[in-house]
Amino acid sequence: SAKDMKHRLGFLLQKSDSCDYSSSQGKKEKISSSQRVSQEEVRKWADSLENLIHHDRGLAAFRAFLKSEYSEENIEFWVSCEDYKKTKSPAKLSPKARKIYDEFISVQATKEVNLDSCTREKTSHNILEPTLSCFDEAQRKIFTLMEKDSYRRFLKSPYYLDLVSPPGASCGPENCKRSHSHTLDCNSNVISQFA
Repeated sequence: SAKDMKHRLGFLLQKSDSCDYSSSQGKKEKISSSQRVSQEEVRKWADSLENLIHHDRGLAAFRAFLKSEYSEENIEFWVSCEDYKKTKSPAKLSPKARKIYDEFISVQATKEVNLDSCTREKTSHNILEPTLSCFDEAQRKIFTLMEKDSYRRFLKSPYYLDLVSPPGASCGPENCKRSHSHTLDCNSNVISQFA
């Protein structure tokens, strides 16, 4: 249900590192309210998809939203490409490239991303002799696809609106005027800006 999703998203946003799936009790105890994402930071997510996905909690919120739309393969592919570009050992390039290709690009891919045939073919050719940039074009296409499509829906969804306008924040005309200098304090401002 939507309530469960919100609860899970709230939990994700409070984690100190959304990419660390460790269930260590010590880490959970160290999380303080100062580590929560600030309203200022949440508002920056509306500036660009890049701001959103380069912030751990923004990435977690966007991933949860995509999961709710059954399209999380796009962000998973993008994250895998980012990780791949950090590969230090040349010996690891080929197996990593093959894994990403098999998981996201090949015709039988379990989490196939939506690429045009030209980009798919070029990427297939690139992984024969993999370099750190062999997925760049495919990653760029998927980024653009997310930016034009799911990112815009995310900004209008409760996944974002509930974070940018916390519970108890009234959106009366006096508050909108007063907070206008802080930008995007009220849901209506967010929606109209991206409509």
